[in-house]
Amino acid sequence: MFNFIPSIDRYVFRLTIVPMLGVFALAASLLLLDKMLRLFDFVAVEGGPVAVVFKMLGALIPEYASLAIPLGLLLGVLLAFRKLATSSELDVMRAVGLSYNRLLRVPYAITLVLVAVNIALVFYIQPVSRYYYEQMEYDLRSGALGASIKVGEFTTLADRMALRIEESEDDGRRLMGIFARVSNARGQVLSISAREGAFLATSDDPDTIILRLTEGTIVQDTGSETPRVLSFSRHDLPIDLPAIEEFRARGNETREFILPELLRIGWNPEAAPSQRDASQASFNFRLVEIVMMLLMPLLAVALAIPPKRSSSALGVFVSIVMVVAYHKVNEYGEDIAALGRVDPILALWGPFVVFAALIVWMYYRVAYVPGGQAIGALETVFAKLTKRIGKLFKRRDRAGREQRLAPAE
Repeated sequence: MFNFIPSIDRYVFRLTIVPMLGVFALAASLLLLDKMLRLFDFVAVEGGPVAVVFKMLGALIPEYASLAIPLGLLLGVLLAFRKLATSSELDVMRAVGLSYNRLLRVPYAITLVLVAVNIALVFYIQPVSRYYYEQMEYDLRSGALGASIKVGEFTTLADRMALRIEESEDDGRRLMGIFARVSNARGQVLSISAREGAFLATSDDPDTIILRLTEGTIVQDTGSETPRVLSFSRHDLPIDLPAIEEFRARGNETREFILPELLRIGWNPEAAPSQRDASQASFNFRLVEIVMMLLMPLLAVALAIPPKRSSSALGVFVSIVMVVAYHKVNEYGEDIAALGRVDPILALWGPFVVFAALIVWMYYRVAYVPGGQAIGALETVFAKLTKRIGKLFKRRDRAGREQRLAPAE
């Protein structure tokens, strides 16, 4: 099926796609796991169902994917060319006339596909999914997601009822040791205790649920000296559900705007200056992050080629540091541009020009300068540092062996 594709391109594709997908999955998983722990704590405190954690994590996948895709692309290409270099295959390819530009044909085809995916994510999918996440968080705080009554604590319902449940069994369908204190508009107070109970929905009034109590006592305080005491085998106590305010409309935050909304607000002279600044900053931030992906293959090749007769992995570490640092610089640029302190073009495209020039220079050193190294000075320092650390450990091992052999002499 793919016979029309040159074998060298198929080979480079296989070398690139496997580590790229692995890095993407690993980065996204680490981000989600870190968030999952905090979400479990949050949902447990709010008393909500566990299933909502996974829904909220699903809403965050587009945001984390937009961060993991450039990193996966960078390390996928870097590890592919590093393998070619350390196995001397790259020398053979260069000897038969294959330039770095020719070898980057497949990585750039992959890059264009990922750029299209990231455009859809950051300009359309991510803003909507982020709003959906905020909505679920709001519903959880307000109780709209079915937050349960906390066992062993007093819960106030409808401002006139205090409820305490001692134990909960069968996933909340059976409640044990119930105490309720209810007051009405006339000042009468009912103190109700029951051995067990269960919540039942009503078909005629969705804003009211029934707490069906079994085997209990009602003490009615009517204001007289002697309260009335009633025993019951079953008693239905209606509970008015608290009114839940509707969640805000999408667009309260700039990151919730999709591309047409950013363009409409950011360049609308009738919009408030703060809205224009925030929209322009968000638009330029998203755009510059996408455009930088086009330089990732060049950076990967520049950092993938170790010095001759060396298997140093310093380039992998440097690449991660550079990409993360550049992303943080862009975030800072977006923040100050949103405040109107600096023009978004200067705050976001200025660092891009500097970073792009550095990447092009590093690639030129590797691709066009004989024996050139993009981080040759760092490689030299790293090699010397590694040798010194190795010698230090050897001395310690030798001293330890001599100390263990001393008593035998």
